[in-house]
Amino acid sequence: MLLSHRSDRRPWTVLSLLLAISVSLAIGALVLHRQHYFERLYHGWYLQAAERAQELPRIDVASYRVAIDGKPVPGIERNLSGLTFDPDRELLWAVTNGPNELLALTKAGEVVRRYVLEGFEDVEGVAYFGDGQVAVVEERRQAVVVLSIPQAAEGRISRADQPALTLALAEADNKGFEGLTYDLLNDRLFIAKERDPLRVYRIDGLRALLRGQPQLKVTDLTEAMQDQLFARDLSSLAFDPVSGHLLLLSDESRLLMEFSAAGELLGYASLGRGFAGLAAGIPQAEGVTLDAQQTLYIISEPNLFYRFEKGDARSR
Repeated sequence: MLLSHRSDRRPWTVLSLLLAISVSLAIGALVLHRQHYFERLYHGWYLQAAERAQELPRIDVASYRVAIDGKPVPGIERNLSGLTFDPDRELLWAVTNGPNELLALTKAGEVVRRYVLEGFEDVEGVAYFGDGQVAVVEERRQAVVVLSIPQAAEGRISRADQPALTLALAEADNKGFEGLTYDLLNDRLFIAKERDPLRVYRIDGLRALLRGQPQLKVTDLTEAMQDQLFARDLSSLAFDPVSGHLLLLSDESRLLMEFSAAGELLGYASLGRGFAGLAAGIPQAEGVTLDAQQTLYIISEPNLFYRFEKGDARSR
């Protein structure tokens, strides 16, 4: 009887083991799917094949090494967001959205200019616009405002005195326009909607419009990128005039992605611990830009500053 009883239980033991393995595999697959690991593996293979077929001009975000690792920005306690490079002044511009301020930073992350933005709401992104101007985006209002930078190193800028364009391309909520970058040569403004759904728009002719030439054209670039845009959100973007490519930054997915002008994914890098020699992952990446030498800069809420250079930056 004892032998018969054990024999009856053995199939149930095997079934229980198989069931446990199946559940574990299902959970693992779900986690991998949410983190887009399958897509990353595929695109890793795709990029290797493309490089073998032809030499693609790329920024190559995976080749960078950290030179300044998570430096707190002096005088900023919270809400640091958006980042752009000003080639005329060799400075970086950033914004905060509580309070709303425009800040100029050195390439070492020191604040050298600071302006209170009066009458602005929920400023998230900033782009250098040329001729001593920057453009900022208000997330809830879905408005792009072009600011003239004062001569003084500090002061106030009133929204009422600046030209603004309300786009109204989506519902007004806290998942609206998050990132902004500008192609000075071709008068093209790129703007990113954070999520639900993700969107990347190109706006041609904004400077011409401000000069009285109504030639504005809005293009949704998302469809061209859709199959390769494996990110849960978009927090910032940057246009590189050297390559003509776009960098897209995702806070939630901790990813930095490089896209061609045609919407083709050319490379990506994780912003987690170990990337580019980071001592810890970038906690809440909110702004990205490149300078004229393609040095890479990222800022993170509440107030962290990162600089990356090609090759082993720490050995220099």
